[in-house]
Amino acid sequence: MKHTDTFNHIAGQIRTSLGEPFDLLSAQPLSGGDINSAFRLQGRKRHYFVKLNRPQLLPMFTAELAGLQELAATHTLRVPRPILAGSTDEHAFLVLEYLDWGAGSPSASRLLGQQLAQLHRQPQAYFGWHRDNTIGSTPQPNAGHTSWPDFWREQRLGFQLQLAKINGQNGRLQTLGEQLCGSLDAFFSGYQPIPSLLHGDLWGGNTAVDPQGRPVIFDPACYYGDRETDLAMTELFGGFDRDFYAAYQSAWPLDQGFGTRKILYNLYHILNHLNLFGGGYGRQAENMLAKLLAEIK
Repeated sequence: MKHTDTFNHIAGQIRTSLGEPFDLLSAQPLSGGDINSAFRLQGRKRHYFVKLNRPQLLPMFTAELAGLQELAATHTLRVPRPILAGSTDEHAFLVLEYLDWGAGSPSASRLLGQQLAQLHRQPQAYFGWHRDNTIGSTPQPNAGHTSWPDFWREQRLGFQLQLAKINGQNGRLQTLGEQLCGSLDAFFSGYQPIPSLLHGDLWGGNTAVDPQGRPVIFDPACYYGDRETDLAMTELFGGFDRDFYAAYQSAWPLDQGFGTRKILYNLYHILNHLNLFGGGYGRQAENMLAKLLAEIK
């Protein structure tokens, strides 16, 4: 069994953390992850989902653990039960409840929309979070702000644009980005979002349905911000149907300006993809910037 010492260490940590026996029988590799290696640890009566990465990336896992704990504490949407995070000399690891998946359905989509609206009603006194985390493998700063436009300008767009500059993405991207950041308040005339608990990385690949037909969300990048950011990302890469949107709108209707602001919010994720993968994301980001600037001229 590859990584035998690491898996035996994790099994011991599970026993200590939960105060119950866990005899490791096997570790089965799982597919689907772009950033981490994933495994199912099989015991005699229980099994767990484990992510592995380099030891230096332990803060990424501890932040994800904290995000899942914060989501679970709302008793709204189901998340995999967070167990523990830790490290060995060779690996950082994150241990979660292992879930089997069921088939999607219109009722599961409606429940996802309803429960997401409930999640978004979890309040906080400021925008941001008590700790930084990551969006994919990119650092995501979450310093607290009382002004949402200031938070989005400094902690989201400005941060990604600075990373792009470091990565050699200059010229039109930076010129348009600077113009947009200077004009950001124009998108919030007559609209004042409240700090809502967000999943933060809500694309179709981070949702599923359990065997009982209940929606599940995972791989969060949590913080408190405008709920529209979660809804915007659901449209970025697909995977959400009409039943989901109808249920959310019925539970908590969106402001009419969402159609424009969703471009502003998805720009953050496109810039992040540019910084992670390069390629055509630069041109896409420039087009989004130009479209947003045209809205305020």
